[in-house]
Amino acid sequence: MSAETDTQAAAVANVSGITPASIKATLTEKLGAQHVEIDDISGGCGQAFEAIIVSNNFAKKTTLARHRLVNSALKAEIAAIHAWTPKCFTPEEWERKQAQGGVGLPQGL
Repeated sequence: MSAETDTQAAAVANVSGITPASIKATLTEKLGAQHVEIDDISGGCGQAFEAIIVSNNFAKKTTLARHRLVNSALKAEIAAIHAWTPKCFTPEEWERKQAQGGVGLPQGL
């Protein structure tokens, strides 16, 4: 399902209730994330998102463990969308990435 107009995209988001802002709020609350960028990569239907998430909760965890932690925090949201791509960093890792030329989503929130 793809929205052809901004109005249709907004209607789809209203039906599912999943928006970049709602995902960001959930991650900030449940993971204590210091920095969250969410980008809707769905082409307008609001069903595919990628994210950068920075949290102290990722310290000493593998990439898989970090993704499981995020997916657990977003269980209901992930069930309602089509695609989800998180990139997880500790604050120290994020600072290093930024110092090396920056990492970020093109249209992050």
